[in-house]
Amino acid sequence: MCDTCGCGQPDNGITIHIPGEEPVHQHSHIHSHGDIVHTHDHTHDHLHDDTHDHHPDDHSHSHSREIKVEQDILQKNNLLAERNRGFFEAKNIFAINLVSSPGSGKTTLLERTIRELTDISYYIIEGDQQTMNDALRIKATGAPVVQINTGTGCHLDAHMVSDAVKILQPSGHSLLFIENVGNLVCPALFDLGEANRMVIMSVTEGDDKPLKYPNMFSSSQICMINKTDLLPYVDFDMEKAKSYALQVNHHLSFFEVSTRTGEGMKEWYAWLKKKMTL
Repeated sequence: MCDTCGCGQPDNGITIHIPGEEPVHQHSHIHSHGDIVHTHDHTHDHLHDDTHDHHPDDHSHSHSREIKVEQDILQKNNLLAERNRGFFEAKNIFAINLVSSPGSGKTTLLERTIRELTDISYYIIEGDQQTMNDALRIKATGAPVVQINTGTGCHLDAHMVSDAVKILQPSGHSLLFIENVGNLVCPALFDLGEANRMVIMSVTEGDDKPLKYPNMFSSSQICMINKTDLLPYVDFDMEKAKSYALQVNHHLSFFEVSTRTGEGMKEWYAWLKKKMTL
């Protein structure tokens, strides 16, 4: 998949884990031959170190061919995302895709929300290149969680989410948080089938993030600004940051929170409760 955004994700580098269980190895191959683009999907219940040589033929590409392959890959992702969305709507599962740069506080937000807003059934998909660290933190809250490790990949895609949901098996009328890989560029391209995308920025990152990464802010419905307890100590202009974000997307709604102190979390919880009753 990551040939689309150029991050060089090898097809066999993706694993999906439930904390404490053996990983599931999942990969998808995408090839082009002439004008035909097709994929091969495989799932294994174990890891292996062997490599695959599926086709010895020459895979040289012209620039125009690369554009066509990219369009086809994104189209395939969008079709899978619509399938995910249909499944979520049929089961009344409210899915939120959390996107941000690394270190914005996504996992801390989830931990606090799960512990303090207890009348909701949560399911969590964690996305990271390596480690089970975030999944283990969520497991400690008691919420069901699976970890997707993308290897060198820089984002989740709809196929990964579909496979993770099959393992997670969320019940109806529940809330599914999808914590994407920390990256404000490539995840903007990939619809996962979520109901809402929420971009999180922290006051330590600078107030011009919306102008530097406009695609992520233009494709989101919600913008959360975290670590507000640090405002007295950093050069961050809250009103300027929100103004920049609204220049990119005037439909954005905002939450200003500190996931460390709890400041602003009541408004976030009220919004979640309202969404769960719709």
